[in-house]
Amino acid sequence: MANFEENLLSIIQKYTENFSGKSYSEESEEIDVLMEAFGITQDLKKENKQYWGRELGMCWQLLVTEVFRNSCKDFSPAKKYGDDEPADFFAGKEAVDTKYRVGSGDSGTLKKFKQYGEMLKSEGLTPVFLFLRTDNLPAAISACKVGGWAIYMGDDSFKYIKERTGFDLKQWLINLKNNGKHKIER
Repeated sequence: MANFEENLLSIIQKYTENFSGKSYSEESEEIDVLMEAFGITQDLKKENKQYWGRELGMCWQLLVTEVFRNSCKDFSPAKKYGDDEPADFFAGKEAVDTKYRVGSGDSGTLKKFKQYGEMLKSEGLTPVFLFLRTDNLPAAISACKVGGWAIYMGDDSFKYIKERTGFDLKQWLINLKNNGKHKIER
C-alpha cells in the first residue's frame, strides 16, 4: 500500500513542480477538490484556462488510472483500436475514460464521443466516463449518452471510484489539501 501511495504522491509532486514553475496569460466559478489540493484559485485558473484544463485533466487521468491499477485485479491499460484510444484503461468489462471536464461542443468531438461509445459497446464493454467537474457542456454530455456511455460527474465519480477500488480518492485529495504540502508557490 505504501508503494501505491508513493506513486500517487509522485504524480502530485510532478504537477506541484509543473504548476509552480508555470507563467500564465478565463471558466466556471466552481472550485474542485483537485484545484484545492494544489491551492489553485479561480483567479489563477482564469489566467490561462486552457493550460489549467489540460494539466488538471492529465493529472486527474493519471491519479484515477493509478488508483485502478493498484486496486483492481481486473485492470488493464489503454489499448488502440486502429489509430484511436477510446478509453484510458479497462476494469473488467468497463472501458473507463477520465475527463476533467468537457467544454467543447465542436461536431468532431461530439461525433467521436458517440462513435467511441458505440464501438466499445460492440466489443461487449460498458463505456464509462469519469468527469471530475460538474460544469460540463450539456451537448457533449448528450452525445456521450447517445453513444451509450455511463456518465459520472463530481461526487458521483468519486463514489464510483471508491465502490470499484475501495480507495477514497476524494478524501485522499482533501487530506492532501489539508496538509498544504503541495500548494503551488507563485
